[in-house]
Amino acid sequence: MSEDKPTFTVVSFHAHPDDEALLTAGTLARAAADGHRVVIVVATDGEAGLSRDDLRGSHLADARRAELRASCEAIGATRVHFLGYRDSGYDPPAASSGASHPRADSFASVPPERAAARLVDILVEEDADVLTIYDGSGGYGHPDHVQVHRAGLLAARLARTPVVLEATLDRDALTRAVRLLRRAARVMPLPTLPDLSAAFTPRGELTHRVDVRAQLPAKIRALRAHASQAEGGDTIRTLALLLRLPRPIRGRVLGTEWYREVGRTPDGAPLDDIFATLRAEQRARA
Repeated sequence: MSEDKPTFTVVSFHAHPDDEALLTAGTLARAAADGHRVVIVVATDGEAGLSRDDLRGSHLADARRAELRASCEAIGATRVHFLGYRDSGYDPPAASSGASHPRADSFASVPPERAAARLVDILVEEDADVLTIYDGSGGYGHPDHVQVHRAGLLAARLARTPVVLEATLDRDALTRAVRLLRRAARVMPLPTLPDLSAAFTPRGELTHRVDVRAQLPAKIRALRAHASQAEGGDTIRTLALLLRLPRPIRGRVLGTEWYREVGRTPDGAPLDDIFATLRAEQRARA
């Protein structure tokens, strides 16, 4: 990699189409608008996700691939890579077992080293400066998200990608929001609200709090691109709920994206620049 790059390349690794819109769309749109190169990698086509009755299996996979391309266009991504693994599906952990069991031959069942090798090739080909993955819990525990974390860490080490960012949420703020939503659920239909006491990342471990309010139009377009994920199941889907938020609330809910930089100790206020480490290294060499 060039030691004096005026711009950077960020590769954003995700488990399913729509994950990029939910967790990173604003950050990626901001990077693209600032002239940086954005590449999105998706492990599965999301064919095991919930959807309308007329979208199942290969039909859903085709629809979700098309939706991802539309989302990438809204974000300003230069390129998208599909790894083509089988969607593991997700059954919330049973109280008795405490674990969710991925489907055989699915992405979550592949040895992380094998998935990492595929990602290494992309990181090297794209000359990646930054890789985004998920936190160690995979956010809310989806086995494909946990696999993204494991394979992503290994791939970044093998490819010598300088910066790895775990896309996540502020657990402290999320816990408070869930308490409020549980009260609201008494008078309005809402999705099932899981126990998030061990999900995502505590505020004290976060290194980046990225302001993406200026990118909200792009983020909303990216979310809307995933129309198949706004329906299906017995409750209101998370994506549909986010799109129904009144405009005054959208900025508060969707206007910030959170990260933990691997190897960086939180020090003072969270950073607002995902390239801060790279810029500091450039200044030190100047």
